[in-house]
Amino acid sequence: MKASALFGAGWDEDSLEVLWRDAGDWERFATVWHDDGRMMATWFQAPAAEFIEASKKGWDKVVSILHFLGGQSIDLAGNRAISQTKMTISQRAKVHDVMVDVVCTGRFYDFVEKRRGKWGVVLRQPFRRPDPAVAVAGAAVLQMERVQHAVAAAPVGAGPLELRV
Repeated sequence: MKASALFGAGWDEDSLEVLWRDAGDWERFATVWHDDGRMMATWFQAPAAEFIEASKKGWDKVVSILHFLGGQSIDLAGNRAISQTKMTISQRAKVHDVMVDVVCTGRFYDFVEKRRGKWGVVLRQPFRRPDPAVAVAGAAVLQMERVQHAVAAAPVGAGPLELRV
């Protein structure tokens, strides 16, 4: 079953939500969530409204994060569904004055419900594999040992923005 058939016009589950977030379209991004929806990002666990505000602040600081979504499965049970979507999140950032690309791969698990005729996310729980950090410029390779050590020392589930080196 296609996500658009399940969730109806105006919300194609993950694809529009990620497109709207990456484009900074905060008003449309907010329509994806129920009022009590929660985001459990690796770098921020909070109600969806707070996650959106934190995302806006990052956007204003030119934090560059891009999402790519792959295969998806949806298990439907009445007015509830669980969506599992393969994902890759890419971020370019400076760590110890070295510009690096961090690529996170994993899955989004979205727990959604239909309430008063509207489908919305109640909980998004990502699961991911460890993030490799790769220096953008060849001259920075000598400093990459410090960055790789920070990545290895980060707690399980830590995202790119949590690298404190």
